[in-house]
Amino acid sequence: MSEGASGAGSGLGAYLRLLRMPGAAPLALWGVIGRAPIAMRSISCLLLVSAETGSLTDAGLVAAAMLLAQGTVSPVLGRTADRYSQRRVLLSACAAHVLGMTMLLVSIVLEAPLPVMIIAAVATGCTSVSFTSFMRARWAVMVDQGMLRTAYALESMLDDTIFLLGPLLVTVLSTTVHPAASLVACALLTLTGSIAVALHRQSEPTPEPTAGRGPERAIKVPGVWVLMLCYAGMGFQFGAVDVTMIAFAREQSSPGLSGVFLALISVGSLIAGAVYGAVNWRLSQARLLSVTTCVLTLGVIPLAFAGSSLMMCFLAVLAGVAISPGLIAGSTLLESVCPKGALSEGFSWLTSAGAMSIATGTAVGGRLTDAFGSAAGAWAGAGGGLVALALSLVGQPVLRTRRPVVEATSELAVQEQ
Repeated sequence: MSEGASGAGSGLGAYLRLLRMPGAAPLALWGVIGRAPIAMRSISCLLLVSAETGSLTDAGLVAAAMLLAQGTVSPVLGRTADRYSQRRVLLSACAAHVLGMTMLLVSIVLEAPLPVMIIAAVATGCTSVSFTSFMRARWAVMVDQGMLRTAYALESMLDDTIFLLGPLLVTVLSTTVHPAASLVACALLTLTGSIAVALHRQSEPTPEPTAGRGPERAIKVPGVWVLMLCYAGMGFQFGAVDVTMIAFAREQSSPGLSGVFLALISVGSLIAGAVYGAVNWRLSQARLLSVTTCVLTLGVIPLAFAGSSLMMCFLAVLAGVAISPGLIAGSTLLESVCPKGALSEGFSWLTSAGAMSIATGTAVGGRLTDAFGSAAGAWAGAGGGLVALALSLVGQPVLRTRRPVVEATSELAVQEQ
């Protein structure tokens, strides 16, 4: 972005200016409701399956299966939304998702064999729309370039709020109502948010097919590949850290603290994200991505040395400081390199890369923590962050190349004809 564009969205007042825009506040509200299950589904599965089977490894496999399925199908749903409309995809997918979630709940509560639970988890994941991706594509329609960074910062702050409250809500529902109550809440929130956002016509991206073809594929853009791989490294870290927190809480004989630790990670991310989105940075977003992934990696290492629950609370906040800034930088970069008519798909690829690697990090972290303790999960998470840092540095030339949206799409259409 140019200095003028960036400056237009600078300062804490930019968030208020954004929300005062017609239709912006309802979009933000329904978006929060629709994607709240993102912070709840995986943890709900981990807690419910581990409670029913007594195995954190089995719980990690079920959660990983759901996330892997979502990561595989999500770009297809994003591509379909770009071609035919988000509204159709949201309405049809949410109905199928409720059915898949019901199958998952029944299989876990009835203590079905592990393969049956995994199949139900796959069905649930395959019907999970990348809500975060759809929302970012909608903000690109709602606001101009000067406010887009602020919109993405707001999205990251709302994500952090969800990840702050989500684990706590899961813990409360699971312990005071029923172990399966949090998964029921996930299904209801997804259904409500999907319908409301689908009916928000003002922000819906318009399909932009080229002559005789659909819009250009986001996956063909080199910058999208670099960002996907960076998100994969970060996602692996997030998954490993989630399991690390659960394992550490158990080691301290206080399993209920796992939700507190995870919420404190979001506190650090929320505060940092608010500051990041309000500052008019002199560094390019590409350089900021490298800086944030570096801080992200360094912030996880101390988790391996936590000696008490109080110390882990402090370290959890520290570990979350770079999460939101890193995701904001990635989102802003994607908008600049991805064709406008393929934004839903492009953001879905990033979300998928993150979800699939979170699944891998969860599965690997679960096995490592079962075998070697919570510190092993923290070291695995640091390894994922190091991969993201290396890729962000290697991909600097590609990430700094701004891709003209309309011209690039038209040129590709001519070449393919």
